[in-house]
Amino acid sequence: MSRIKQCFENLEKSGKKALIPYITAGDPSPDFTVTMMNSLVNAGADVIEIGMPFSDPMADGPVIQLACERSLAAGTNIKKVLQIITEFRQTNTQTPVVLMGYLNPIEFFGYQAFANAAKNAGVDGVLLVDLTPEEATDVVECFRENEIDLIYLLSPTTTPERAKKICDLATGYVYYVSVKGVTGSAELDVNSVKNHVDSLRAITSLPIGVGFGIRDAKTAAAVSKCADGVIVGSVLVNAIAENKDRQKEYIADALEAILLPMRNEMDA
Repeated sequence: MSRIKQCFENLEKSGKKALIPYITAGDPSPDFTVTMMNSLVNAGADVIEIGMPFSDPMADGPVIQLACERSLAAGTNIKKVLQIITEFRQTNTQTPVVLMGYLNPIEFFGYQAFANAAKNAGVDGVLLVDLTPEEATDVVECFRENEIDLIYLLSPTTTPERAKKICDLATGYVYYVSVKGVTGSAELDVNSVKNHVDSLRAITSLPIGVGFGIRDAKTAAAVSKCADGVIVGSVLVNAIAENKDRQKEYIADALEAILLPMRNEMDA
């Protein structure tokens, strides 16, 4: 059983929901990322999404775009991202790690080579924002043979027919984008999220994670009432940006200070 599947099954048995933070690998320096990942686990993260920096992150707002720029300027590339996951796995073999990014760097690396290397590093899932189901046939096999879950995005504008097609292809969990637009771009309508999540439950048995627009403990708790996972990104990445010139331990503490109240409010 994959780490992701085991994680969600364990949470369901305990009556809890997954807290899934996102940070960009290598921001502000590759040497900082493992320390920050450990801080997220300490604050109650169940799954960690790690962004692979890309020069044109079209689904992301300015906060994560700037994080990608800082990461690339610090010398982060795909090989460095995988080295970071390998280092994290030296002390943590339980927390699922999902790599999130875009097709171009993976195509350059080679799908099969990337899938093999990701497996060896200890990656559990991959979310490629611009990989459409129509173009995923060969790619899916590379990841499936390496037992890596391929996670897909669904949005408020996804038609029921297309949602069913995506859910049939996805494994691990599906990521419901709660707002129209890019990351960090809009206020969250929890009632609308609940309606869409309820509709998705009719077509998939996969866990449903909800992201975009979750900025505080109150919103995280509200979303956790209808979703299986709460995905938190821009607020964490913004905290990294605000403290980018400080020591990595200081940044790690800042991330814990944001995430821990979300964990506590969700569990309450």
